Amino acid sequence: MPEEVRDGLKYTQSHEWIKITNSTATIGITDHAQTELTDIVYVDLPEIGKEFSKGDELLVVESVKSVSEIYAPLSGKIIKVNQQLEDSPETINTSPYDDGWLVEIEITNKEEIEALLDAEAYKKI
Repeated sequence: MPEEVRDGLKYTQSHEWIKITNSTATIGITDHAQTELTDIVYVDLPEIGKEFSKGDELLVVESVKSVSEIYAPLSGKIIKVNQQLEDSPETINTSPYDDGWLVEIEITNKEEIEALLDAEAYKKI
């Protein structure tokens, strides 16, 4: 089955997806990333209120074969985390773009959005 890349989202070269709504962004990992990781068994979610800069380590995802750092695609502050992942981290495998989102942030530098990839550019990677 081909890996899904959704239109209307932004992407990074390190395989995160970003859904931007006004001044907030929902962040997850792409279908390609979850396929590469295989069975995800643990997600170390950050605390609400934590601030970070673009490129900082945002959280860690652990699968049966590796531990992967997920990096912040934009600078911001955590305003929401996907609590469902604490009990069901495999949701990232079954629904990477819907139920398997990771965090929601308040964007502090909207200019950084310009550096993100659109779906077409991401497909070329």
